[in-house]
Amino acid sequence: MFLHLGGDTVIPLKSVIAIGDLKFSRSPVNDEFLRNMRENNMIIDISEGNPKSFVVTDKVVYLAAISSLTLKKRAGYLFDEDEAEE
Repeated sequence: MFLHLGGDTVIPLKSVIAIGDLKFSRSPVNDEFLRNMRENNMIIDISEGNPKSFVVTDKVVYLAAISSLTLKKRAGYLFDEDEAEE
């Protein structure tokens, strides 16, 4: 299964480690993590200058213009669908 992050970006759901919010949950830990990832060129910004969430994968971090709640709902829906098939 895949997770649509917005625009033309779709990633494998199995590579998603975490989905976080940028607008409302500013924390020193998240800020340091994102700063470190940016310094190591491991951030892909697909937000068109308006990041609302970040998606941590096993390879990079994506900044997305879609809210973390919407992304989590999409991922949850996909997880529920996978479980129904088993």
